[in-house]
Amino acid sequence: MNIIEVENIKIEVLRKPIRNMYLRIYPPDGKVVISAPHFITVKAIRSFAERKVGWIKKQQQRSKNSIRYVPKNFLSGEVHTVFGKEAILDVNLSDKRRGVIYKDGVIHLYTGFNSSADQREKLVNDWYRNILKDSIPQYIIKWETEMKVSVADFRIKKMKTRWGTCNNRDKRIWINTELAKMPPYLLEYIVVHEMTHLIEPSHNKRFRSLMDQFLPNWRSLRKELRDKSI
Repeated sequence: MNIIEVENIKIEVLRKPIRNMYLRIYPPDGKVVISAPHFITVKAIRSFAERKVGWIKKQQQRSKNSIRYVPKNFLSGEVHTVFGKEAILDVNLSDKRRGVIYKDGVIHLYTGFNSSADQREKLVNDWYRNILKDSIPQYIIKWETEMKVSVADFRIKKMKTRWGTCNNRDKRIWINTELAKMPPYLLEYIVVHEMTHLIEPSHNKRFRSLMDQFLPNWRSLRKELRDKSI
């Protein structure tokens, strides 16, 4: 790992066995990381960063202003989000019951009397994961027919920098738990995006052409997601 500085922006450089360079901004403090192949020179990495300075500053400011990074204590009255709609958290203390029931815009959380914020968060995240497990199959079934591909498996996990990933060899897609908070059409976009990687692993011209065919408005959906910091 090395650090370079461009216009007073410190950038962490990670060398990886990859073909292309990738730049990411990590919320909430706007940390900048460039992943680069081992064969790329420092001069080339610096030049790449210099071309991205405007975008970096914009994303750093957006990251710092993101309301999604207001710390949650998982207490009654907090506003959370379920598939793009605001929901009020209602915490119910119980020695016997654990879990979440969602009804009429209210997340009813049942937890122990001495539960910590981390424990309450885990219960809510487990619930988010379950509603994604119920929602994702409908999109996979729909798009397997449309795209003429087959998904062997899908899994859900919390990811810091990606909305989804695809294991092309095993025909498995991964979906970020945070998508349970986004409007359903953005979840569908990510499912289609990752399924397209079963046809074309890279983000090349062919991939973009396929996305144009499957979801003509995918670029506006991508922009909408980029405006929402993970």
